[in-house]
Amino acid sequence: MPSELFREGLLEGRVAIVTGGGSGLGRAAALELARLGCKVAICGRRREPLDETAALAPAGSVEAHVCDVREEEQVDAFVDTVIARHGHIDFLLNNAGGQYLVPAEDITPKGFRTVMRLNVEGTWLMTHAVASKWMIPSGEGGKICNVTLSPHNGLPGMAHSSAARAAVENLTRVLSIEWARFNIRLTAIAAGHFATETLMTKYPEVVVRGVARTVPLGRLGRPEEFAWLVAFLASPGGDYFSGAVLTLDGARDNWFGPYPPPGLADESGKPPAEERRSRS
Repeated sequence: MPSELFREGLLEGRVAIVTGGGSGLGRAAALELARLGCKVAICGRRREPLDETAALAPAGSVEAHVCDVREEEQVDAFVDTVIARHGHIDFLLNNAGGQYLVPAEDITPKGFRTVMRLNVEGTWLMTHAVASKWMIPSGEGGKICNVTLSPHNGLPGMAHSSAARAAVENLTRVLSIEWARFNIRLTAIAAGHFATETLMTKYPEVVVRGVARTVPLGRLGRPEEFAWLVAFLASPGGDYFSGAVLTLDGARDNWFGPYPPPGLADESGKPPAEERRSRS
């Protein structure tokens, strides 16, 4: 299927890497980039979901690579393979990441390190490899987009992930300054709650509905909405974006739940207002 939003061939001749491309938001982004003519190399730890993503894309547009972004040797080999095969890398989406729900007092040192390695070190290793192997020495620069989380005030039950994602945002900002001289532009997308297959199948329906009710827009995001933003940033329209954290979350970063809150609105749904005295 063609893109629902962008013109055909918008990214013709471009090469992109998408980490964590075997499912969820990574899969949606990889497919949208491929629909626009981009050659996309996706990676992840398991072959099967990566092959499923490639099968959904236009023929020959997405290639799957098994790579653990936490392992320096695997990252280097993967990036070397992409450069050897395509000659250049124009865009990197650091989407690979993960966390698990646990009270802060129960997080073990091993559990904390695991989350930090995947979300922070994995992002850094892939970013550094792409920049040092192609974007800097080629003189052509490029774009790097890192996926973080909304809300920015942290996620209770995920202290390790909250710390990791904040680190990635600051890394994005400082690299956008240091590497501007190489014409490398870095952004981050702080993604809220999206209706990915993981969320929709892992949790009971009542939980999914509850999550949607925490969003002021009253719904979960659609994976294609995330993919459209990624495609825009990869396109010429995103050429002047750098150092920015783009929050895509239906206003969840600003407010918990609907407004006005239940019980405060009148029968028509209008929020409360202060009565003003008329001047005599």
